[in-house]
Amino acid sequence: MINTILVGFGFSATTFHLPFLKALDEYNVTGVVSSRPDDVKRELPDVTVYESLEAALESEATLFVITTPSHLHNDMVEACLKAGKDVLVEKPAFLSVKEGEKLRDLEANSRGIVNVFHNRRTDGDFLTVKALLEKGELGDWKVFESRFDRFRPAVRDRWRENAGPGSGILFDLGSHLIDQALVLFGVPDRVHADVMIQRDGGQSDDGFFITLHHGEKRVYLRSNPFIAGEAPRFELHGTKGSFIKHGLDPQEAALRNGNLSPDVLETGTLSQDETSAVAIESGRYTDFYRELAASFIARRPLVPLSDALLTTRVIELARLSSDEQRTIDF
Repeated sequence: MINTILVGFGFSATTFHLPFLKALDEYNVTGVVSSRPDDVKRELPDVTVYESLEAALESEATLFVITTPSHLHNDMVEACLKAGKDVLVEKPAFLSVKEGEKLRDLEANSRGIVNVFHNRRTDGDFLTVKALLEKGELGDWKVFESRFDRFRPAVRDRWRENAGPGSGILFDLGSHLIDQALVLFGVPDRVHADVMIQRDGGQSDDGFFITLHHGEKRVYLRSNPFIAGEAPRFELHGTKGSFIKHGLDPQEAALRNGNLSPDVLETGTLSQDETSAVAIESGRYTDFYRELAASFIARRPLVPLSDALLTTRVIELARLSSDEQRTIDF
Protein backbone atom coordinates (compact mmCIF):
# COMPACT_ATOMS: atom_id res chain seq x y z
CA MET A 1 0.00 0.00 0.00
CA ILE A 2 1.12 3.52 -0.79
CA ASN A 3 0.60 5.79 2.21
CA THR A 4 -0.91 8.91 0.68
CA ILE A 5 -1.65 12.47 1.75
CA LEU A 6 -4.21 14.53 -0.14
CA VAL A 7 -3.22 18.21 -0.43
CA GLY A 8 -6.37 20.27 -0.73
CA PHE A 9 -9.97 19.15 -0.22
CA GLY A 10 -12.00 20.96 -2.85
CA PHE A 11 -13.95 19.72 -5.86
CA SER A 12 -11.00 18.15 -7.65
CA ALA A 13 -9.80 16.30 -4.57
CA THR A 14 -13.18 14.91 -3.56
CA THR A 15 -14.43 14.12 -7.09
CA PHE A 16 -11.45 12.97 -9.14
CA HIS A 17 -9.02 11.64 -6.56
CA LEU A 18 -10.52 10.56 -3.25
CA PRO A 19 -12.96 7.99 -4.70
CA PHE A 20 -10.09 6.05 -6.27
CA LEU A 21 -7.74 6.49 -3.31
CA LYS A 22 -10.44 4.97 -1.10
CA ALA A 23 -11.55 2.22 -3.47
CA LEU A 24 -8.22 0.82 -4.63
CA ASP A 25 -6.12 -1.46 -2.43
CA GLU A 26 -2.94 0.14 -3.78
CA TYR A 27 -3.52 3.31 -1.72
CA ASN A 28 -3.94 4.17 1.94
CA VAL A 29 -5.03 7.74 2.72
CA THR A 30 -3.33 8.71 5.96
CA GLY A 31 -3.80 12.46 5.93
CA VAL A 32 -5.20 15.58 4.30
CA VAL A 33 -3.77 19.09 4.13
CA SER A 34 -6.77 21.40 4.46
CA SER A 35 -8.09 24.51 6.16
CA ARG A 36 -11.47 22.75 6.46
CA PRO A 37 -10.89 19.99 9.04
CA ASP A 38 -14.59 19.47 9.74
CA ASP A 39 -15.29 18.71 6.07
CA VAL A 40 -12.39 16.28 5.99
CA LYS A 41 -13.46 14.47 9.16
CA ARG A 42 -16.99 13.97 7.87
CA GLU A 43 -15.57 12.07 4.90
CA LEU A 44 -12.41 10.61 6.46
CA PRO A 45 -12.87 10.41 10.24
CA ASP A 46 -9.66 8.48 10.90
CA VAL A 47 -7.09 10.55 8.98
CA THR A 48 -4.80 13.26 10.28
CA VAL A 49 -5.63 16.78 9.11
CA TYR A 50 -2.60 19.01 8.61
CA GLU A 51 -2.71 22.79 8.57
CA SER A 52 0.23 23.04 6.17
CA LEU A 53 2.14 21.02 3.62
CA GLU A 54 5.31 21.54 5.66
CA ALA A 55 3.75 19.76 8.61
CA ALA A 56 2.51 16.90 6.43
CA LEU A 57 5.97 16.40 4.91
CA GLU A 58 7.20 15.35 8.35
CA SER A 59 4.93 12.29 8.18
CA GLU A 60 5.79 8.80 6.94
CA ALA A 61 3.55 9.15 3.88
CA THR A 62 5.40 8.68 0.59
CA LEU A 63 2.87 10.04 -1.94
CA PHE A 64 1.40 13.55 -1.98
CA VAL A 65 -1.57 14.27 -4.25
CA ILE A 66 -1.65 18.01 -4.95
CA THR A 67 -5.09 19.40 -5.85
CA THR A 68 -4.70 23.05 -4.80
CA PRO A 69 -5.16 26.10 -7.08
CA SER A 70 -2.77 26.06 -10.03
CA HIS A 71 -0.47 28.88 -8.91
CA LEU A 72 0.51 26.81 -5.84
CA HIS A 73 1.49 23.65 -7.73
CA ASN A 74 5.09 24.49 -8.60
CA ASP A 75 6.19 25.43 -5.08
CA MET A 76 4.39 22.46 -3.55
CA VAL A 77 5.94 19.97 -5.97
CA GLU A 78 9.33 21.52 -5.25
CA ALA A 79 8.85 21.14 -1.48
CA CYS A 80 7.77 17.51 -1.87
CA LEU A 81 10.76 16.64 -4.06
CA LYS A 82 13.18 18.30 -1.65
CA ALA A 83 11.67 16.12 1.09
CA GLY A 84 12.14 13.01 -1.09
CA LYS A 85 8.40 12.43 -1.55
CA ASP A 86 6.55 11.17 -4.63
CA VAL A 87 3.96 13.49 -6.18
CA LEU A 88 0.79 13.33 -8.20
CA VAL A 89 -0.02 16.91 -9.20
CA GLU A 90 -3.10 18.28 -10.93
CA LYS A 91 -2.55 20.01 -14.25
CA PRO A 92 -1.03 22.43 -14.91
CA ALA A 93 1.95 21.17 -12.91
CA PHE A 94 3.60 24.58 -13.32
CA LEU A 95 2.83 27.86 -15.06
CA SER A 96 5.90 28.34 -17.27
CA VAL A 97 8.48 26.30 -19.12
CA LYS A 98 11.15 27.89 -16.92
CA GLU A 99 9.45 26.58 -13.77
CA GLY A 100 9.02 23.15 -15.35
CA GLU A 101 12.67 22.87 -16.33
CA LYS A 102 13.71 23.65 -12.76
CA LEU A 103 11.35 21.00 -11.38
CA ARG A 104 12.62 18.44 -13.91
CA ASP A 105 16.21 19.09 -12.81
CA LEU A 106 15.20 18.91 -9.15
CA GLU A 107 13.41 15.60 -9.72
CA ALA A 108 16.53 14.13 -11.32
CA ASN A 109 18.37 14.66 -8.03
CA SER A 110 15.53 13.70 -5.68
CA ARG A 111 14.39 10.38 -4.24
CA GLY A 112 10.88 11.33 -5.29
CA ILE A 113 9.23 11.16 -8.72
CA VAL A 114 6.37 13.19 -10.19
CA ASN A 115 3.29 12.20 -12.17
CA VAL A 116 1.00 14.81 -13.71
CA PHE A 117 -2.72 14.09 -13.48
CA HIS A 118 -3.75 13.92 -17.13
CA ASN A 119 -6.59 11.49 -16.47
CA ARG A 120 -8.38 12.47 -19.68
CA ARG A 121 -5.94 10.29 -21.55
CA THR A 122 -8.35 7.57 -20.43
CA ASP A 123 -11.59 9.21 -21.55
CA GLY A 124 -13.46 6.60 -23.56
CA ASP A 125 -13.97 8.79 -26.62
CA PHE A 126 -10.31 9.77 -26.68
CA LEU A 127 -9.32 6.10 -26.50
CA THR A 128 -11.67 5.42 -29.42
CA VAL A 129 -10.05 8.15 -31.53
CA LYS A 130 -6.62 6.79 -30.62
CA ALA A 131 -7.63 3.29 -31.71
CA LEU A 132 -9.05 4.54 -35.02
CA LEU A 133 -5.76 6.28 -35.76
CA GLU A 134 -3.67 3.26 -34.79
CA LYS A 135 -5.78 0.97 -36.99
CA GLY A 136 -5.75 3.40 -39.92
CA GLU A 137 -9.55 3.22 -40.19
CA LEU A 138 -9.75 6.68 -41.76
CA GLY A 139 -6.65 6.38 -43.91
CA ASP A 140 -4.19 9.25 -43.73
CA TRP A 141 -5.63 11.73 -41.23
CA LYS A 142 -5.87 15.36 -42.35
CA VAL A 143 -7.99 17.28 -39.84
CA PHE A 144 -8.60 16.69 -36.13
CA GLU A 145 -10.83 18.88 -34.00
CA SER A 146 -11.20 18.62 -30.24
CA ARG A 147 -13.65 20.84 -28.37
CA PHE A 148 -14.58 21.32 -24.73
CA ASP A 149 -17.40 23.85 -24.83
CA ARG A 150 -19.73 25.01 -22.10
CA PHE A 151 -22.66 27.35 -21.67
CA ARG A 152 -21.49 29.60 -18.84
CA PRO A 153 -22.21 33.15 -20.04
CA ALA A 154 -21.91 34.66 -16.54
CA VAL A 155 -18.60 34.96 -14.69
CA ARG A 156 -18.45 33.20 -11.34
CA ASP A 157 -16.38 34.32 -8.37
CA ARG A 158 -13.82 31.53 -8.12
CA TRP A 159 -10.06 31.37 -8.54
CA ARG A 160 -10.22 29.74 -11.98
CA GLU A 161 -12.14 32.74 -13.34
CA ASN A 162 -10.61 35.57 -11.33
CA ALA A 163 -7.51 37.47 -12.36
CA GLY A 164 -4.17 36.03 -11.31
CA PRO A 165 -1.53 33.46 -12.17
CA GLY A 166 -2.86 30.04 -13.19
CA SER A 167 -6.40 31.21 -13.85
CA GLY A 168 -8.27 31.05 -17.13
CA ILE A 169 -9.71 28.37 -19.38
CA LEU A 170 -6.50 27.83 -21.38
CA PHE A 171 -4.75 26.44 -18.30
CA ASP A 172 -7.88 24.69 -17.05
CA LEU A 173 -9.34 22.91 -20.09
CA GLY A 174 -6.67 23.76 -22.63
CA SER A 175 -4.13 21.68 -20.73
CA HIS A 176 -6.27 18.58 -21.31
CA LEU A 177 -6.92 19.22 -25.00
CA ILE A 178 -3.29 20.04 -25.73
CA ASP A 179 -2.02 16.98 -23.86
CA GLN A 180 -4.41 14.72 -25.76
CA ALA A 181 -3.29 16.21 -29.10
CA LEU A 182 0.37 15.72 -28.20
CA VAL A 183 -0.29 12.08 -27.27
CA LEU A 184 -2.01 11.48 -30.62
CA PHE A 185 0.21 13.44 -32.99
CA GLY A 186 3.41 14.52 -31.22
CA VAL A 187 4.80 18.06 -31.28
CA PRO A 188 3.53 20.39 -34.02
CA ASP A 189 5.58 22.35 -36.52
CA ARG A 190 3.80 25.64 -35.83
CA VAL A 191 1.17 27.13 -33.51
CA HIS A 192 -1.48 29.76 -34.19
CA ALA A 193 -4.02 30.81 -31.57
CA ASP A 194 -6.74 33.21 -30.52
CA VAL A 195 -7.06 33.41 -26.72
CA MET A 196 -9.96 35.59 -25.66
CA ILE A 197 -12.05 37.13 -22.90
CA GLN A 198 -15.64 37.44 -24.15
CA ARG A 199 -17.85 37.48 -21.06
CA ASP A 200 -18.93 40.73 -19.43
CA GLY A 201 -16.71 41.34 -16.41
CA GLY A 202 -14.29 38.60 -17.40
CA GLN A 203 -10.92 38.79 -15.64
CA SER A 204 -9.20 35.77 -17.21
CA ASP A 205 -9.38 34.06 -20.59
CA ASP A 206 -12.67 32.23 -21.12
CA GLY A 207 -12.19 30.94 -24.67
CA PHE A 208 -9.52 29.85 -27.11
CA PHE A 209 -9.06 28.55 -30.64
CA ILE A 210 -5.67 26.93 -31.21
CA THR A 211 -4.39 25.58 -34.52
CA LEU A 212 -1.50 23.14 -34.47
CA HIS A 213 0.25 22.65 -37.81
CA HIS A 214 1.62 19.21 -38.66
CA GLY A 215 2.86 19.74 -42.20
CA GLU A 216 -0.27 20.00 -44.35
CA LYS A 217 -2.39 18.52 -41.54
CA ARG A 218 -4.24 20.56 -38.94
CA VAL A 219 -5.31 20.09 -35.32
CA TYR A 220 -7.98 22.49 -34.03
CA LEU A 221 -8.43 22.83 -30.26
CA ARG A 222 -11.16 25.08 -28.95
CA SER A 223 -13.33 26.05 -26.01
CA ASN A 224 -16.02 28.69 -25.60
CA PRO A 225 -18.45 29.57 -22.78
CA PHE A 226 -21.36 30.50 -25.08
CA ILE A 227 -22.11 27.11 -26.64
CA ALA A 228 -25.59 26.13 -25.45
CA GLY A 229 -26.15 23.27 -27.87
CA GLU A 230 -24.21 20.05 -28.09
CA ALA A 231 -21.27 20.58 -30.45
CA PRO A 232 -19.06 17.66 -31.49
CA ARG A 233 -16.50 16.68 -28.85
CA PHE A 234 -14.18 15.07 -31.42
CA GLU A 235 -13.92 15.17 -35.19
CA LEU A 236 -11.35 13.15 -37.14
CA HIS A 237 -11.23 13.41 -40.92
CA GLY A 238 -8.96 11.45 -43.27
CA THR A 239 -8.54 10.09 -46.77
CA LYS A 240 -10.95 7.20 -46.10
CA GLY A 241 -13.70 8.99 -44.21
CA SER A 242 -14.70 10.83 -41.04
CA PHE A 243 -15.46 10.10 -37.39
CA ILE A 244 -17.55 12.40 -35.21
CA LYS A 245 -18.43 12.04 -31.52
CA HIS A 246 -20.84 14.26 -29.58
CA GLY A 247 -21.09 14.67 -25.82
CA LEU A 248 -18.60 14.57 -22.99
CA ASP A 249 -17.10 11.43 -21.52
CA PRO A 250 -19.57 10.27 -18.82
CA GLN A 251 -17.01 9.46 -16.12
CA GLU A 252 -16.96 12.91 -14.51
CA ALA A 253 -20.75 13.04 -14.25
CA ALA A 254 -20.73 9.56 -12.74
CA LEU A 255 -18.09 10.53 -10.19
CA ARG A 256 -20.19 13.50 -9.11
CA ASN A 257 -22.87 10.94 -8.23
CA GLY A 258 -20.46 8.62 -6.43
CA ASN A 259 -20.13 6.06 -9.24
CA LEU A 260 -16.64 4.98 -10.30
CA SER A 261 -17.78 2.92 -13.30
CA PRO A 262 -20.57 4.55 -15.34
CA ASP A 263 -22.82 2.16 -17.22
CA VAL A 264 -23.35 4.37 -20.27
CA LEU A 265 -23.30 3.13 -23.85
CA GLU A 266 -21.98 5.89 -26.12
CA THR A 267 -21.64 5.89 -29.87
CA GLY A 268 -19.92 7.96 -32.51
CA THR A 269 -20.56 8.21 -36.23
CA LEU A 270 -18.23 6.78 -38.86
CA SER A 271 -18.84 8.08 -42.39
CA GLN A 272 -17.18 6.23 -45.25
CA ASP A 273 -19.02 4.65 -48.20
CA GLU A 274 -21.87 4.35 -45.73
CA THR A 275 -22.59 5.90 -42.34
CA SER A 276 -22.46 3.62 -39.32
CA ALA A 277 -22.44 3.84 -35.53
CA VAL A 278 -19.21 3.16 -33.66
CA ALA A 279 -19.29 1.96 -30.06
CA ILE A 280 -17.21 4.22 -27.81
CA GLU A 281 -14.72 2.46 -25.59
CA SER A 282 -15.35 2.47 -21.85
CA GLY A 283 -13.40 5.11 -19.97
CA ARG A 284 -10.61 3.93 -17.70
CA TYR A 285 -10.10 6.38 -14.84
CA THR A 286 -9.84 3.47 -12.42
CA ASP A 287 -7.16 1.81 -14.57
CA PHE A 288 -5.35 5.14 -14.81
CA TYR A 289 -5.07 5.26 -11.01
CA ARG A 290 -3.91 1.64 -10.91
CA GLU A 291 -1.25 2.40 -13.52
CA LEU A 292 -0.17 5.41 -11.46
CA ALA A 293 0.40 3.16 -8.46
CA ALA A 294 2.46 0.79 -10.61
CA SER A 295 4.53 3.70 -11.92
CA PHE A 296 5.43 4.82 -8.41
CA ILE A 297 6.41 1.28 -7.46
CA ALA A 298 8.49 0.85 -10.63
CA ARG A 299 9.97 4.37 -10.26
CA ARG A 300 8.98 5.25 -13.84
CA PRO A 301 6.44 8.11 -14.21
CA LEU A 302 3.31 7.37 -16.21
CA VAL A 303 2.82 11.06 -17.12
CA PRO A 304 6.24 12.65 -16.57
CA LEU A 305 7.17 16.28 -16.16
CA SER A 306 8.62 16.21 -19.67
CA ASP A 307 5.09 15.72 -21.04
CA ALA A 308 3.84 18.67 -18.97
CA LEU A 309 6.72 20.77 -20.32
CA LEU A 310 5.52 20.20 -23.88
CA THR A 311 1.95 21.14 -22.94
CA THR A 312 3.14 24.31 -21.21
CA ARG A 313 5.30 25.18 -24.21
CA VAL A 314 2.21 25.04 -26.44
CA ILE A 315 0.29 27.22 -23.97
CA GLU A 316 3.07 29.80 -23.95
CA LEU A 317 3.24 29.84 -27.75
CA ALA A 318 -0.56 30.08 -27.97
CA ARG A 319 -0.58 33.18 -25.77
CA LEU A 320 2.28 34.72 -27.73
CA SER A 321 0.57 33.92 -31.03
CA SER A 322 -2.68 35.48 -29.82
CA ASP A 323 -0.95 38.61 -28.49
CA GLU A 324 1.09 39.14 -31.66
CA GLN A 325 -1.51 37.79 -34.09
CA ARG A 326 0.92 35.54 -35.93
CA THR A 327 1.82 31.92 -36.45
CA ILE A 328 4.86 30.79 -34.44
CA ASP A 329 7.29 27.96 -35.13
CA PHE A 330 7.32 25.39 -32.36
